[in-house]
Amino acid sequence: MNTAAQHFATGKRKNAIARIKLVPGEGKIVVNGRTDEDYFPGHTLKKLIRQPLELLSLTGKFDVYANISGGGISGQAGALRHGIAKSLLEVDPEYRKALKSKGFLTRDSREKERKKYGQKGARKKFQYSKR
Repeated sequence: MNTAAQHFATGKRKNAIARIKLVPGEGKIVVNGRTDEDYFPGHTLKKLIRQPLELLSLTGKFDVYANISGGGISGQAGALRHGIAKSLLEVDPEYRKALKSKGFLTRDSREKERKKYGQKGARKKFQYSKR
């Protein structure tokens, strides 16, 4: 396991892109210059971004520095989780099986569907009156 160097990766989700730097440290997560406690509201998103580290029991061993742009807060959290998982793969390729089985290495490809002309939204139609 190579823990002496910095490890870089990119994670994506919806329109959010997260550039990750993983450094051996005491387990802090810094997002756009702010702590994860400060950046992500609610317990759910904080738990989501820590999932890859908790799965491999590496919670207090690495510091995560992230630069995230685009998307909303939920998409950014998903992009961060994806990026952390990919950077952990650089640390030790043996982690692939555990990360892959939980789906952390798969990019969630779901995107917002576009609005269609002649309709109110992507699926919703204007009200239809028979008479």
